[in-house]
Amino acid sequence: MFVITFLHWTADYLLSLVKMVQNREVGWITIERKTGKHMREQQPLWKKLKLLLLFNPLTEWLDTTHLMRLYLHHTAIEEGKQEATPASRKRIKAFVDFYHINMNDFTPSDITAYATFEDFFVRAHKPGSRPIYRKDDPTAAVIVADSRVVAYEAVAESKKIWIKGNDFSITNLVMDKQLGPKFADGPVASFRLSPQDYHRYHSPVSGTIKLFRSMPGDYYEVDPIALQSQVDILTRNARDYVVIETKEFGEVLFVAIGASQVGTVRYALYELWCQLKSANGQ
Repeated sequence: MFVITFLHWTADYLLSLVKMVQNREVGWITIERKTGKHMREQQPLWKKLKLLLLFNPLTEWLDTTHLMRLYLHHTAIEEGKQEATPASRKRIKAFVDFYHINMNDFTPSDITAYATFEDFFVRAHKPGSRPIYRKDDPTAAVIVADSRVVAYEAVAESKKIWIKGNDFSITNLVMDKQLGPKFADGPVASFRLSPQDYHRYHSPVSGTIKLFRSMPGDYYEVDPIALQSQVDILTRNARDYVVIETKEFGEVLFVAIGASQVGTVRYALYELWCQLKSANGQ
C-alpha cells in the first residue's frame, strides 16, 4: 500500500513539474493580491537555470569579476540597440503570446502600432485600467507599478530576508554619506518588475521633487535568486533616484534601478523641467 501511494505521489509531482514548465511557471512564488492565491512567475526555463548557475555559493564569485561585468554591460547595451530597430517589432507577438499579456489594458492595444520592441516595452496603460487607490487621500502611499511587492518596517529587516548583498545600505545605494543616513533606519518597499510587466513607474506619493541624481553602473539581473546572493546588485546596478518632499511622509526616497534588460531610466517630469530651463535660457 505504501509503495502504491508513493508511486502516485511521485507521478503527481512529476506531472506537476511538467505542467509548470509547459505554462512557464518556473519563476519565484508570489501571492496574487486580489485572490490571495500563491502562484509562480512566468519565466523561460533556460533563464531560471542560468540564474541558478550564476548565483549560487559556488559560482557567484564569477559575477563580480571585471570580465563578467564588462560582458553584462556590453550585452545589455547591444540588446538595447537591437530593440530600438524596426526589425525588432517582429518579436512583439511572440512576447505577448509567451507571457499571455492582455493588450486591452494598454494603449495602443494593437501590437502592430508599435514601431519597435522598445516602444512596446514602455507601452502606456489605457486610461482607467489602473484606478489609483484613494486618489484624493494624500496620506495613502500607492504601489508604483504592476510589480512584485515586498515591504519591511526597517532596512535591517530587508537585509535579513530579502537582500543578501555584503555591502547593501542606503548610503551605498545613493552614494551619498549625508543623504543616506536620513533613510538608514526607515521602512523600505521594493517594487520588482518582470519582463512582461508594464515598465513605467509612477510616484508613490504626492509632493515636490527636491533632488534628482542619475548614477551609471552594471546591469545584473534583479531576480530574487540574484538578490539573495552575496553579489551587491542593488548598489552596483545603474540607477536614478529622486527625493520627494511631502507634507504627510516627510522626505521620501524613490530609487529606480536598472537591470539586464532595462539599461535606461527616464524621469518624465525631470526632462520637462530641463526643457523649461533651456527655453528660459537658464
